Amino acid sequence: MRRGDPDAVRALYAEYGPPTLAALSATLGDRSAAEDVFQQVLLEAWLRCGSYDPARASLRTWLATIARSRAIDHLRRRIPEPWDPSAAGMDSICEREPAADVVDRMVVDGMLARLSRAEAEVVRLHFHMGFSQSQIVAHTGIPLGTVKSRIASALRRLREMLEEERASL
Repeated sequence: MRRGDPDAVRALYAEYGPPTLAALSATLGDRSAAEDVFQQVLLEAWLRCGSYDPARASLRTWLATIARSRAIDHLRRRIPEPWDPSAAGMDSICEREPAADVVDRMVVDGMLARLSRAEAEVVRLHFHMGFSQSQIVAHTGIPLGTVKSRIASALRRLREMLEEERASL
């Protein structure tokens, strides 16, 4: 994909398409919506393939992370009230990840849950999705200075949380 080879997307689809589409269908409860979101997932994987680092996650995990984020975006647009990811079928994505990845994600999600919603959103977009600060501005409509200050504030708070965790060990 990094070389721009369209056969790479076909191979990605052949290997990871059916389970990803099934997880999206279960999450969204609508096959048509799942297909639309899956198309977004493949496009994002194609556009962001340069940011994929096999040392950080398997290709399956990276693609599942993109799918999860796009499903959440879709549900947020469709359903304004809060929702429980486990009730929405997100467990099926987590079940395919190694146990250590699931535990690490739970720890990070727990820490992000202790941040303000605004701080957690920019941290997820920046570090989890790989968005630049300019892309966050375009995606959210938040001013650049606000994005920068939220990231800085969130990182300070996360550092404090990690230091508290270490001290309690």
